Amino acid sequence: MAVKAKFKRNPTKEKIHEIIFEADTTAGKWFDIILMIMIVASVLAVMLESVEWIHEKYRYTFKVLEWFFTIFFTFEYILRLYSVYKPMKYATSFFGVIDLLAILPTYLEMILSANTHFLIVIRALRLLRVFRIFKLANFLKESKYIADSLKASRQKIAVFLTFVLLMTIIIGSVMYLIEGGTENSKFSSIPTSIYWAIVTLTTVGYGDISPTTPVGQFLAAAVMIMGYAVIAVPTGIVSAEMIKGDSEPIQLNTQSCAYCGAEDHQDDADFCRICGNELHPDLDKLKEEEEEEEEEAD
Repeated sequence: MAVKAKFKRNPTKEKIHEIIFEADTTAGKWFDIILMIMIVASVLAVMLESVEWIHEKYRYTFKVLEWFFTIFFTFEYILRLYSVYKPMKYATSFFGVIDLLAILPTYLEMILSANTHFLIVIRALRLLRVFRIFKLANFLKESKYIADSLKASRQKIAVFLTFVLLMTIIIGSVMYLIEGGTENSKFSSIPTSIYWAIVTLTTVGYGDISPTTPVGQFLAAAVMIMGYAVIAVPTGIVSAEMIKGDSEPIQLNTQSCAYCGAEDHQDDADFCRICGNELHPDLDKLKEEEEEEEEEAD
């Protein structure tokens, strides 16, 4: 049963919200495509500007581009806030914070006179919206599988990481006892030895610290072999949860609620799964009601 809307529906907001937040319409798809092009172009501009000779040759061009992209993303951010009925809720959401961080560096540089514009590469995080383009339902479905699997296995992973942490502390302490007293030893403290244990157990192997005694080398070899098993455990945990969830058919679209911002609605959903408000009311009917109210007011 639908919950009665707490806000007066605004046809202009509804239309802008449909274009900006969703990709089920032609206008929504084109908006997302243009947005992706702008994000990629702005990030590439920042990367190229970090090359000294390019920066010196095209300094003015980069400055113009930076402000062009910043103004574009600022206008887009304002439209996003305008098109939702709870602007503060969107502003404090993950994408809302990313959208704000994408435009802040340029303004901060102007106010503080500090070199902060290279932080604009944060805009690359906005490319996560790519899953919404072309109504990529399969990508949305698979991303939901991964998210649900990680969520379902979080307790097992937490236990596993705790075990690994304790293991590295023990191994590091033992290695310090073995190698710490030798001449020119790099195992100068237990924290340093724990660092070596983490690097070795994860099979990274920087080689900046290595044991020299036969006992230490034997322990190092054992830790290296254990590393392969350590890598396999979390993979198996998450994979098991993914197999469990793979049998559940999910048909998702890019519909987004203008009231609470909830996504991941079923294809045949007419109302929000969280707040119960209508996802896409008849805009023509809303316009007619708005005009009637204006006529009555006159």
